[in-house]
Amino acid sequence: MIRRIPRLLLCLPLVLALATPAAAIVYGQPDVENEYANVGAIVAEFEGELFNVCTGTLIAPDVVLTAAHCLFAERQAVTFDNELEVDLADNDLHWGDAIGHENFACCGNNDTFDIGVILLDAPVAGITPASLPTANALGSMSAKQLRAAVFETAGYGAIRETRKTAHQALFSDPLRHYATQTVNSVRKAWLLLSMNQATGNGGTCFGDSGGPHFLGDTVMSITVTGDRWCKSTDLTYRTDTPVAREFLGRFVNLP
Repeated sequence: MIRRIPRLLLCLPLVLALATPAAAIVYGQPDVENEYANVGAIVAEFEGELFNVCTGTLIAPDVVLTAAHCLFAERQAVTFDNELEVDLADNDLHWGDAIGHENFACCGNNDTFDIGVILLDAPVAGITPASLPTANALGSMSAKQLRAAVFETAGYGAIRETRKTAHQALFSDPLRHYATQTVNSVRKAWLLLSMNQATGNGGTCFGDSGGPHFLGDTVMSITVTGDRWCKSTDLTYRTDTPVAREFLGRFVNLP
């Protein structure tokens, strides 16, 4: 793997001052075959410089799903290149209007309304959008089905390959990465996923929230946060709830 200081870590103090993003992949592997072509890096501009701050998923030709706390400006971009260049301006950037849920962070931790979209100026060609779940798809699954389910996540940013040590184990790689996960629990607004390497799971980490957690080709939830050093648990925001569906239904046709 290529180990170098990413733009993400250079802007991390600013990002952490604004939110607590997560979702770079740990205990995973690089997406060298571009299997997750509809997963992109969310880009924001700060003082004339471009930074990859989060992850998002194409859910319609001109709509990208991400977390509300990833949206720092009225205009942001996404690149679906599976490798980020040192100068992000060299990537294929798709710009659009950033819209977060109007109730984001208003009402406590039971439901943070941490969901948003980027409405692109033009459709993205050559990439198949991911699907969204039916209403209460997770809530309709039996305990047996949930135990057997294997989720997949993909994103950009800090990488972890070992459970040993804390921040010292984190490093960078310009490639998109992916990992598989199993379910810990389902709550009203949240899906908790294991990222415990000891049980064969991977997950997400600092620098790139808003990324997808797929079941098949369907984005069942998006990353919001997890444990401090990205070792055990992903706390992800469900996309099948009435709140999420009401918001997303303003921009895409829902199943």
